Amino acid sequence: MAYNEFLADRVSQFLVEKSVPFETKKMMGGLLFKVDDKMFVGVNKDEIMARINPNIYEDSLLKEGCKKMNFTGRPMKGFVFLSDEAIDLDKNLHYWLQLALDFNPLAKISKKRKSKK
Repeated sequence: MAYNEFLADRVSQFLVEKSVPFETKKMMGGLLFKVDDKMFVGVNKDEIMARINPNIYEDSLLKEGCKKMNFTGRPMKGFVFLSDEAIDLDKNLHYWLQLALDFNPLAKISKKRKSKK
């Protein structure tokens, strides 16, 4: 199992209930959710990777189940991993998804990489 499909369904349901258009993309063994062509959250195994406002990043790390996203050995400010302790209940998951949704209009679109020919 590359990603928790039930968790991905919970994210999809949240966005549908909020009437937010989104798209999904399978990436790095997980499922990425994009809103307005920008990374919103990702589901990787049993965790959520969320893009939140860097201004609340440090305070968010103090919450149970929230840790720095560290794929490359260098944490990226504004990106967090959320384990089951942070997202087990719908109200907890919705809290984090709303933070990511609130930041989305402020986030920059990632530059697309040109493929080598």
